[in-house]
Amino acid sequence: MSEALSFNFAYLFILISCVVGFLYGILNWKIVTGIEPDNEKRQKSDKDEPLFEHKTSDGHSCNKIMIETSKKIQDGALTFLKSEYIFLGIFIVIFAIIILIVDGFRFFTAIAFILGAVTSTISGFIGMYVATRANVRVTYRACAGKDALREAFNVAFRGGCVMGFCLVSLALAVLTGIIALYLCVLRPVEVVDFTRMFEYIAGYGLGGSTVALFCRVGGGIYTKAADVGADLVGKNLLGLKEDSPENPATIADNVGDNVGDIAGMGSDLFGSFAESTCAALVVSGTSAELNEGANFFFPLILSASGILVCIITAFFATNIMAVDKKEKIEVTLRYQLIISTILLIPTIYLVATYTLPTHFSFRTGEGATAAVLETTSFKVMICALCGLVAGLIIGYFTDYYTSNAHAPTQELSQACISGAAINIIQGLALGYMSCVIPIISIAITIFVSFKFAGMYGIAISALGMLSNLAVSLAIDGYGPISDNAGGIAEMSELPEEVRDLTDALDSAGNTTAAVGKGFAIGSACLVSLALFGAFITRTGMTVVNILEPIQISCLIVGAMLPYAFSALTMKSVGKAASKMCEQVKIQHAKGDRDPTECIKISTDASLTEMILPGIIVIFTPLVLGGLFGPKAVSGYLAGVIVSGVQMAISSSNAGGAWDNAKKYIEAKKLNVEREMQEKISGMNESEKVKLTGFSPSLNHYVKGSDPHKSAVVGDTVGDPLKDTSGPSLNILVKLSAITSLVFGTFFAQNALFRL
Repeated sequence: MSEALSFNFAYLFILISCVVGFLYGILNWKIVTGIEPDNEKRQKSDKDEPLFEHKTSDGHSCNKIMIETSKKIQDGALTFLKSEYIFLGIFIVIFAIIILIVDGFRFFTAIAFILGAVTSTISGFIGMYVATRANVRVTYRACAGKDALREAFNVAFRGGCVMGFCLVSLALAVLTGIIALYLCVLRPVEVVDFTRMFEYIAGYGLGGSTVALFCRVGGGIYTKAADVGADLVGKNLLGLKEDSPENPATIADNVGDNVGDIAGMGSDLFGSFAESTCAALVVSGTSAELNEGANFFFPLILSASGILVCIITAFFATNIMAVDKKEKIEVTLRYQLIISTILLIPTIYLVATYTLPTHFSFRTGEGATAAVLETTSFKVMICALCGLVAGLIIGYFTDYYTSNAHAPTQELSQACISGAAINIIQGLALGYMSCVIPIISIAITIFVSFKFAGMYGIAISALGMLSNLAVSLAIDGYGPISDNAGGIAEMSELPEEVRDLTDALDSAGNTTAAVGKGFAIGSACLVSLALFGAFITRTGMTVVNILEPIQISCLIVGAMLPYAFSALTMKSVGKAASKMCEQVKIQHAKGDRDPTECIKISTDASLTEMILPGIIVIFTPLVLGGLFGPKAVSGYLAGVIVSGVQMAISSSNAGGAWDNAKKYIEAKKLNVEREMQEKISGMNESEKVKLTGFSPSLNHYVKGSDPHKSAVVGDTVGDPLKDTSGPSLNILVKLSAITSLVFGTFFAQNALFRL
């Protein structure tokens, strides 16, 4: 494209895409809430006849218990988020004042920071609100008879779509509004003016990631304290089923799915989008050609196009690929990523061709060290495609290592026969090995992108990986909704076939959740590198030399931080889970089933234990930069990125594989080995069951068997890895980089020591 892009076109295209995305989200919300799960209300409103009228063993209505359980989950999630948001509100105000002071009382960065924090908070709340109302409707549709599987899947997926499309549309609309406002107020003309304006706007990403960190850590501690406590005591000690109504920690566990996996994840991926876009904008500020007209809007137009593509993709899941067999659940979700990738390839080509100048350049360095990096729209398109394809590769191999449809997780379940220790050893090995292909894919993407377009190319590759963010979020939201639906079915004492169906939905959701975390971690690596480059540009550094004493010393410190952070979060889960175990034992001994105390344990633990990890992440780069300047921070960031990304991938994948290995046994797919069959051949029926935990006539292990107990131990070890430490590490990496960027000028001008 030779002419400058029109502002009118850029604003109009982004606005239309955001409105269409919102409307699609609202349409799905109307479809989901159009299902009335309460039989009494259905009869009063003259709707169709109730789908079921099951009774519990003591004669109570299953439907009534189902509605009551759903209400308890809603109330528990809302109560926790209110408490968490009060803390976040106080912290955001204090941190905004710090930014204001450091920025010389110029309000631009602080305003963007507050808007990013508020948008991130709203994103998390929308996800939680939708999920806590969709879950019971999935349970209800799971009782629909012949079409139960298809109906339940559609409700769960549509619930995820509400969050995905509303969140991306909201994030894009707010960011576009900030840019439009700052263009009017600041009226940038020269390259230096645009650079300064985009550095102000980077506060938007900082606000989003600050909220995301506390939501991920706090929500992760909440959900895993309840989950670990409920599993260890309920399953292994008391012999209760998953989500048994006799387990008082069950409600807290289901509340945790929403505040951790939904609200935390929504804020997390909002932060990824905000930071990758801000990184691209900051680097584009150094290009005179991109600042002619509205060419710098390319990253936002790319994201807007992704919304439209994802709507088409989601239509395939709900209207074309009918999920009428359990085997089709995971296939349908997997095809969402494949279809969106195929559709985005020509879309990215068109957007790059018609919104970017054919040739443009970036200025790097200052004064005598100034240099110019030239690139083309075609090369930038390649960068975006590299990110997109790398995301698909990461998704595929994450699925391979964590799904029980593939060999690695099946081998992990086989290891459970030898005991919990062997299961844990092989699970750790699986997690480490699962890093190889994703890291190689990210490395190739970094090389190509940096070679073609410098740090701008890396930022665009991150946006390419996130270009199907709306449908990725829909898939992520689907998992916890299905998990909650299974919990509600069990607590309502619905027939076994209903729980089998929700378990099938949940098992696929575990894998897709792992895939979603893989996307988040991969994009976090690319985003952080782009922010790193923007930090180098802002501070006037020309090179990062790790052979300098201060830089290599801080690199080692940075590499250590993900381990210290993981230690704090895992210890927090362990302490809270220990209290939860004791509470479940006490209540079981007394014959109580009161979830209030269990909810209180998780709430108190999450709100107090999330503070220290969050403060360490945010203030470590501030202390290093304030004391030793930008060189120290550059070494620190290099260490954090390299160490954090690898640790995040291995933690998330090991935890996901342990969870699905357990579900593989619960699905009665782990066959009894020949040696065991020969060993029990001379025993009577009761002796066989007592020794092995399985029915010899079925020829497979079941819930309560020794291998299943070993799998439960592995699952509980993996819980804080995959849902607390692992997903929080990618926020640690991004937040360290964006914090350094926002405070970069302060470090360069006011460091106490120059080493």
